[in-house]
Amino acid sequence: MQYFIYKLHAKSLLKLKIKYTVILLLDFHITFQMSRRKKGPVRSKKITVDNIEFKSGLEAYMYKALKNAKIKAQYEGTTFELVPSFVSVNDSYERTGNGKGEFKYRGNKNILNIKYTPDFVGSNFVIECKGRPNESFPLRWKLFKRLMAKDYPKTTLYKPQNQKECDETIRLILGNQKN
Repeated sequence: MQYFIYKLHAKSLLKLKIKYTVILLLDFHITFQMSRRKKGPVRSKKITVDNIEFKSGLEAYMYKALKNAKIKAQYEGTTFELVPSFVSVNDSYERTGNGKGEFKYRGNKNILNIKYTPDFVGSNFVIECKGRPNESFPLRWKLFKRLMAKDYPKTTLYKPQNQKECDETIRLILGNQKN
């Protein structure tokens, strides 16, 4: 983006035969940085279809597409344990999980398990509709893929991120059912 702006100004200035101003513009654009607005937390709008409350519009769209294609899938019906709970025997000095509170001794505690509930589970497929993943999702998804590879090797995973990919997911599932 910065290079494009520089080129645009340099070309217009060269037409006017102003050489020294181009050097100043070059210095300005090297030090100038465009700041991007940070995206805030995801606040999906909850949508109700057939008396089922979906956490996002993409999940509702996927539900309708599965229903129209007559593909049976359960919405958030199965929860998988990715990492079992355990007792931490190590000494540990830290703040609470959210980074707030005092920095103090927090060792020898029960550590809760890590669970994952995919959006849709069918007989041989799992669908996770994810428009904008949160910070913890990539790690949780990798752990889930590892569990599926180990315990459910014949299950196909789909992670559509928009309506077009939802339609493609339906097409792929129907194609796999015919085979």
